[in-house]
Order: sequence, then structure tokens, then C-alpha cells
Amino acid sequence: MAINQLIAIIPFLLILSLSTTATPQPPTKPAEKAVDVVVEGLVYCQSCDHHGSWNLAGAKPIKSATIGVVCKDHRNRISYYKAFETNQNGYFYAELKGFKMTHSFLDHPLHSCKVRLVASPLKTCNLLTNVNYGLYGAPLRYRDKRIIKPNYEAVIYAGGPLAFRSSHCALKD
Repeated sequence: MAINQLIAIIPFLLILSLSTTATPQPPTKPAEKAVDVVVEGLVYCQSCDHHGSWNLAGAKPIKSATIGVVCKDHRNRISYYKAFETNQNGYFYAELKGFKMTHSFLDHPLHSCKVRLVASPLKTCNLLTNVNYGLYGAPLRYRDKRIIKPNYEAVIYAGGPLAFRSSHCALKD
């Protein structure tokens, strides 16, 4: 009798095990490739020899200088702002995490974003200059530069170079 019950249960268990292993899995989506917007550039201390000009000959890079990236939407409202610091070579690499374009042409970074000087850590070189429009916002330039990895892509724009100057420059005769 027990053998008859076992024989009756075996087909049921076999069907049950086949039905659980044969369940089709939903197709997995390929990982979306994130495309980031990046702004890079340099910040210098302008030489006293070129005070009052846009000339950066003899300028020294400023470590830990602060720049700001400001983006405005097509209605001229600030849609993005973030401050970034330069490295030991005066270079900034500003990933605009969270930057969104609501209008594909008018809100494009080339049209809507600018880089501005914010602060210099040097007490001897902390006056803002308007070299490359650093006071009011340097427009971005596209140099056909990208970083492409399997799940990451970045479009890199250039801003600047920007410069601070010393307040202790002697007046030229």
C-alpha cells in the first residue's frame, strides 16, 4: 500500500519540480549608460607684470582655489550651481552630477552653463580678475573630448583659464 502511494506521489513531485525550474525569467535590461557633463579648466595667480590684461604669461597655478559652475534654464532661472576646488596644479574637473536639461537645445551646457571664480586660498593673490570672463562667468567651449567606458560616458567642456591677482602689484610707470 505504501508503495502505491509513493508511486502516486512521484509523478506529482516530478511535475511540481519541472514547473518551478521551467518558469521563464523576465529579460534583464542592459545597464543604462550614464552620460555625465564635465567642465575642466585651470585657475592661476596672474603675474604683476600683466596686471590689467588677460595675459597669463608667468602666472602660477593656485591649489585649492574655488570656482563655481552656474547653469540657467531657457527662462534664465538658475537650474544648477555647484562649487569645486582645484587640485595642486590649479586644475579643476567638475562633474555636474544632477545636471538635467529640460530643453535639449536651450538648456545645453554650451548655452546655459558658465564658470566663475569664487575664492582663492592665497592671501597674497585673492583679487578676482575678469580674465576669460571669470567675474561674470566664462562660457564653456566644446573641444571634442570624451571619456567612454562600458557603463559610463562623460562629455568634457573647457572653461577658462581663470585668474586671481595680487593686490600688492606696483603701478607701472
